[in-house]
Amino acid sequence: MKPTSISLALLAAFGLSLPAQAFESFVIKDIRVEGIQRTEAGTVFNYLPVKVGDRVDDEKAAAAIKALFATGFYSDVRIEADKGVLVVSVDERPIIANIQIEGAKEFESDQLLKALRENGLAESRTFDQAMLGAAEQELKKQYYSRGKYSVRVKTTVTRLERNRVGVAFDISEGLVATIKQINLVGNEKYAEKELKDTFQLNSGGWFSWFSKSDQYSKPKLQADIEALRSFYLDNGYLEFNIDSQQVALSDDKKDMFLTVNLSEGQQYRISDLKFAGDLIVPEETLRKLLDITPGEVFSRSKINAATTRISDRLADEGYAFANVNAVPEVNKEKFEAAFTFYVDPGKKTYVRRVNISGNSRTRDEVIRRELRQLEAAPYAGWKVKRSKERLDLLGYFTEVNIDTPLVADSTDQVDVNVSVTEKQTGNIQVGAGYSQSDGMVLSGSIAQANIFGSGKYLKLELNTSKSTRVYAASFTNPYATPDGVARGFDIYKRRYEPSNNVVGTYSNDTLGAGLRWSVPVSEYDGVNFGLSAERSKLTVYGNSPREYKNFVNKYGDRNLTLLGTVGWARDTRDSALFPTRGKLMTVSGEAGLPGGDIKYYKLTAQQQWFVPLNKTFTFLWNVEAGYGGGLGGQKLPFYSNFFAGGVGSVRGYDSSSLGPRTVDTVRNADGTVTTLNASDATGGNRRLVNNFELLLPVPGMKTDKSVRLSAFVDGGAVWGEGDKLRFNDMRYSAGLAFSWIAPVGPMKFSYAKPLNNKPGDKIDRFQFSLGQIF
Repeated sequence: MKPTSISLALLAAFGLSLPAQAFESFVIKDIRVEGIQRTEAGTVFNYLPVKVGDRVDDEKAAAAIKALFATGFYSDVRIEADKGVLVVSVDERPIIANIQIEGAKEFESDQLLKALRENGLAESRTFDQAMLGAAEQELKKQYYSRGKYSVRVKTTVTRLERNRVGVAFDISEGLVATIKQINLVGNEKYAEKELKDTFQLNSGGWFSWFSKSDQYSKPKLQADIEALRSFYLDNGYLEFNIDSQQVALSDDKKDMFLTVNLSEGQQYRISDLKFAGDLIVPEETLRKLLDITPGEVFSRSKINAATTRISDRLADEGYAFANVNAVPEVNKEKFEAAFTFYVDPGKKTYVRRVNISGNSRTRDEVIRRELRQLEAAPYAGWKVKRSKERLDLLGYFTEVNIDTPLVADSTDQVDVNVSVTEKQTGNIQVGAGYSQSDGMVLSGSIAQANIFGSGKYLKLELNTSKSTRVYAASFTNPYATPDGVARGFDIYKRRYEPSNNVVGTYSNDTLGAGLRWSVPVSEYDGVNFGLSAERSKLTVYGNSPREYKNFVNKYGDRNLTLLGTVGWARDTRDSALFPTRGKLMTVSGEAGLPGGDIKYYKLTAQQQWFVPLNKTFTFLWNVEAGYGGGLGGQKLPFYSNFFAGGVGSVRGYDSSSLGPRTVDTVRNADGTVTTLNASDATGGNRRLVNNFELLLPVPGMKTDKSVRLSAFVDGGAVWGEGDKLRFNDMRYSAGLAFSWIAPVGPMKFSYAKPLNNKPGDKIDRFQFSLGQIF
């Protein structure tokens, strides 16, 4: 055998073991492969740069060794000549049979195995000792991202039969390193405390155990740096700069110290605002979108918002790819900046296709009927935006995204890609509360808002307390017609017996059924109407108010009511779950129609107004009013009176406890007079409720959209027929509420303190409810 000697010099850097002599040039008669156990000889032949019939010399032999070694399959490669036969001898690298991770609690093992696989270490792959160091560093990197800088990783490699190995990582996670101190250097215009309020990271607080705001991570720090930069740029500091940032770790790797060095510069004001380019929309219209005036302090967020509004306005005209740039002209002597908005609308755009993805349960047609942007139609930005809002308001999806990519090989066509993430639309709702008069109150319902992915709604309800028991079933088809006319029906059985409540003593058993329709009349408005029949049985007692007894004596204890309803609603809210802007306005009426025994009418109106004060705070004003009376010479039935107090009206007061009270008297045989039920609330024919609420994030959890606090002031009153409308009859309360979309379902807690309660008022300060999603 005559091995190649040139390989000693050529391949020493590859660590290959090579014989000392060079073989003479010869023509290959055959090729023999030795040392293979797992790979096929064909694999070697595929990578060899020579074949039978070729003449091989030192140079080609060296090239063959390099080619085989570069595959990574072999730890050693040798080439020899034996009587015209090229002998290729290899030592195969072992294969990784299994990888085990022990001691991992912070991460799922699959997550760590994925990180190792992305770095070349995985089962069934070739094992390379050099990979272990990189694998250990990758595991540590994962833990560093969670603030565990004291993590230790021990690696064990076990040789197995058939040239295989097992790799085991034993992880000692250690403790999370927390931020001990954050230092800002260079700030003169603003106090350090004010600047630190813009940070997500902090040195610990009441909610750090939940928000983990005291645990360092590089992405969080970079986000805080950008928040700090935005703060200064929004306050006129055009030349603000972050000079450097340092992160120091204590010797025991438990504490971290962050230092940010900054240069504030001078505050700039806006000197002028101009437009240039192709102004397809009149400049007067564009200028109204700026919300900026010359002379005010420069704000980057205002400039960016203005360019966005201008782009959106152009998109509404069909220019999907309009480009708007605000270019500054800086005067460093006067500390002023003039901005020119350069407008390039591009080409008018059309929609080629609407593609829907992510809806494994919801049918395509349920999504498509909510879309306002149609296929083969001119593109309109407001239609795309409104389509997303309508899909969000359905409540079927946790996330809705709409992208409008440019069609390949086209300059004026886009596709509209609608991507949804479905959520469970079945809901079991459970409510519980306690009041001084009614004791424990339990309620429950089971509903499915998207039956078989059809968008139809079905609800079964059970509500029970000492005074009330309700069994009800409701069904709604939101698209009974292609035009979006909704149709539904309700069947219900109610028993109301406020014997132990603050309302006058009586009982009312009602069995009813009805149909209802809802007709859209514009993008945000709709009208609804319905017709139902109710059969009621009234029972009064010896201690019932005289008004109740007189009603039963006049109209009987059993009666039929044909109930008609009509209403109008306008909903411009941005979300049905946690609105931050928009209005909900409703006007409705109901009447006991001719053909029934009881004839009356009731009118109600409500407005909810959500006003964003800034990015995190929202103000809510809710006002409701109601008025009712009798028809055909009758009076408004006492059981249809308006009531106030409790959840949904004036928190802090017991349910239905506010308003007129009975003052019946009975003369006894001995001549004395007894007052009956002096504290019973009988309701009235007029009601006014007013709520002011400040919706705010939980401290330390500003970015968590699943929780929200609110501070509220409620006011309300009810007046009976003939009572003078006096606003000093209003009762007020103030308190705090907490809402949490928990893993077990939505939860709400509220605590209210009455502000002007009077003797005889029933107080109920604490209330809560919870729901379970299935």
